[in-house]
Amino acid sequence: MTTRIGLSTSSVYPESTAHGFAYAAQLGYDAVEVMVGIDALSQQTSAVQQLSEHHEMPVCAVHAPCLLFTQRVWGTEPWGKLERSAEMAHAVGARTVVVHPPFRWQKDYARGFVDGIAALEESTGLFFAVENMYPWRAQVTSRAATGMQMYLPGWDPSSETYASTTIDLSHAAIAEDDPVEMAERLGERLRHVHLTDGTGSPKDEHLVPGRGEMDAAGFLRHLAGTGFDGDIVLEINTRRCDSREEREADLRESLEFAREHFAVAAT
Repeated sequence: MTTRIGLSTSSVYPESTAHGFAYAAQLGYDAVEVMVGIDALSQQTSAVQQLSEHHEMPVCAVHAPCLLFTQRVWGTEPWGKLERSAEMAHAVGARTVVVHPPFRWQKDYARGFVDGIAALEESTGLFFAVENMYPWRAQVTSRAATGMQMYLPGWDPSSETYASTTIDLSHAAIAEDDPVEMAERLGERLRHVHLTDGTGSPKDEHLVPGRGEMDAAGFLRHLAGTGFDGDIVLEINTRRCDSREEREADLRESLEFAREHFAVAAT
């Protein structure tokens, strides 16, 4: 496999999935990750196919609708959501489905999650890359404050036997976890990356890489040095941008950052 630098459609919110494909094509990204969410287009396989073909932009991954605000997208049955995500991935040529671990109140789902993910990988031939999450922390002055365990079987995928995983640097910042150390723990099980940044705030910041404290450049150099061949997807928050020009500038800066630092050690 060859590493592609992709853009998550969530990076252009509140603009639409269609805008995400347009930005990716305009700025020269290699691929798009589709966040299945409240945007109706993101839920329609035919629409995603048309966008991919129109912009000549491949889809590298489908992010299953497993966030709090997408709990009712594609129904409420969690395994059904993953099966539909796999169907979309196959239809649009993506090799990866990104999935979060269950919330702690989804006890039945959580009980069979590890084995169920393995079974889905076996039956679909796709990577079901389980993403690192984080303890939920209150807004307090001490960054060492104890967090609430909101995910089962846990927020750290390296603690389980998943064959495929995703590292998100913003989530690692909240968890106060070193992404390089996590990558080393995961080894070849690391299949996918959400490139972003964070300061260690309890908020899920999703900063432009290089604007936080996670040494995103060093993380990319580490990946390149270990022969990482999964996809690197920019998943940043541009909601506070005052204009499309400002959003475009952040997306361009993110792409340039990824290409510069992933290539350094690879050459």
